[in-house]
Amino acid sequence: MKSEDAKPKRPRGRPRSFDREAALERAMEVFWRSGFEGTSLHDLTEAMGINPPSLYAAFGDKERLFLECVERYQTKHGGACPYEEEPTARGAVAKLLLYMATELTKPCNPRGCMMVMAAATCSGSSEEMQSALQERRKSSRAHVKARIERGIREGDVARDIDAAALADFYATVISGMSMQARDGASKKSLIATVEAAMRAWPEAKPAGKTAKRAITA
Repeated sequence: MKSEDAKPKRPRGRPRSFDREAALERAMEVFWRSGFEGTSLHDLTEAMGINPPSLYAAFGDKERLFLECVERYQTKHGGACPYEEEPTARGAVAKLLLYMATELTKPCNPRGCMMVMAAATCSGSSEEMQSALQERRKSSRAHVKARIERGIREGDVARDIDAAALADFYATVISGMSMQARDGASKKSLIATVEAAMRAWPEAKPAGKTAKRAITA
């Protein structure tokens, strides 16, 4: 027979109280530094200051947590450069690349681009996760393509230019810059890469206009 004074048992599995946003920020930094496959559950819980049950209760599994970190990364680091507002498509792409040269080499952040590293470190993830990451990469390229297409309409990009191919070229440049930064390249070195890449920009020759060539660091 139970004692009337017996205290009720505390329910099991309740997540510990913690700052979700702060924990997510720390998880993003771990994934950014080590990649998806190189990050263990122990690495995450230690950095986030929570136990595994709390992690699963708040974020789901490791893949869902990673995708949420990717979304946070894109919001904080991928969309901060308003390059679409530049008056020419060339100026917009140059501004984007120069912004990336700075972001990829900031001493306060892990080196390289989290999105680029995700593509290289998620081969063992589910098809659902790989598809989600692919869609995010496509979206980034689509923004650049749209700005180039606007340049074609406005006359600062030649009408015979393949906007998709040109956007893919500069997306490839950014991926290469990310790997260079990961290997220790300096901001100065990446800016030199940007300048070389912008020399490949196809010149438009609209009547009465001269395409602007200069970029500023």
